[in-house]
Amino acid sequence: MKRYLLIIIGVILITNYATAQNFRYTEASDLTLVGKLFTDTPNPYHRLDTVRYKGFTKAENRQVRESSGIAVAFSTNSRTIRVKTQFGEREQPYNTMGISAFGYDLYILQDGRWYWAGSGPRGSKKYDDFTIAENLDGTEHQCLMYLPTFSEEKSVQIGVESRASLTASPNPFRYRIGIFGSSFTHGTSTSRSGMTYPAQFSRSTGIQLLSLGCSGNCKMQPYFAGALEDARVDGFLFDTFSNPTEDEIRERLFPFIERMVKAHPGKPLIFQRTIYRGNRGFNTESARKEESRIALVDSLMSIACARYADVYYIQPYAGSRDDDTFVDGIHPGNDGYSKWAESIEAPVLAILRKYGIK
Repeated sequence: MKRYLLIIIGVILITNYATAQNFRYTEASDLTLVGKLFTDTPNPYHRLDTVRYKGFTKAENRQVRESSGIAVAFSTNSRTIRVKTQFGEREQPYNTMGISAFGYDLYILQDGRWYWAGSGPRGSKKYDDFTIAENLDGTEHQCLMYLPTFSEEKSVQIGVESRASLTASPNPFRYRIGIFGSSFTHGTSTSRSGMTYPAQFSRSTGIQLLSLGCSGNCKMQPYFAGALEDARVDGFLFDTFSNPTEDEIRERLFPFIERMVKAHPGKPLIFQRTIYRGNRGFNTESARKEESRIALVDSLMSIACARYADVYYIQPYAGSRDDDTFVDGIHPGNDGYSKWAESIEAPVLAILRKYGIK
């Protein structure tokens, strides 16, 4: 029995060694990272430098170090693509699949359109070293791989066959539109990290959205405004009315707008109305609170749009009672986020065109 066990262990070691010899790995940050609002973070997979910017709660500090919205663009003719990760902190919200929370999502460009090509980890395979795509045709492919939504990474390495090519692709998206938002923007309840509505919008339009979604914590806080003032962007899209209370909205909205207008003069600042939540269907208290908050925001944004030339207010759609797109009564699933991305495409593009962004 002991002899057979040693033989099995030997076979495993030889297989692992052979696999390692047949692949070479490249750090993703040595390729092309897209979707980063702040490009100068010491850790390339963090979305914001928490040493430079202060005031965040423990949860907010963790969230801005998570990589939601960041993707890596590269080209390869490898028939197999692997991913090796050294994780920092990881979360898995109860309402978000693990493939989204600490997994990767791969797309390949074909005939001008991005098609899904693989995701992982899958099943019981190791999540820190796995094959994301295999049995490809061996021709050169332009790839886009989204990083996890609720994880911090210290190292992300892309593995290709030892004799295959692996090169950095040019950024496939144009312009830099920052987006600060709630759990909706962060990607809560997505099944894959490439299914957030900012990611879907970018793939559909070619306009680059730079996501800073912070689940439960997008409340127009002054310290977030301080960071956003320094962002190098061509405009902003905001999902800022899903988390704050009515008192917080009254207190913070106009000071927040004033800071953004002053820091980014002549650039479009597009605010989104919060979406319909499924738990309003029969929960009368939830319905009352949401209706009251939306009415308040509608009133204040009417004033803001009249007062500031570059401030806009649009209404996204992610589903209603009839669509049944909700995962937990609050967050839509992939279908709802697809509806959201589609619903804002026309109004956002129309606004951006006024500023020569097209």
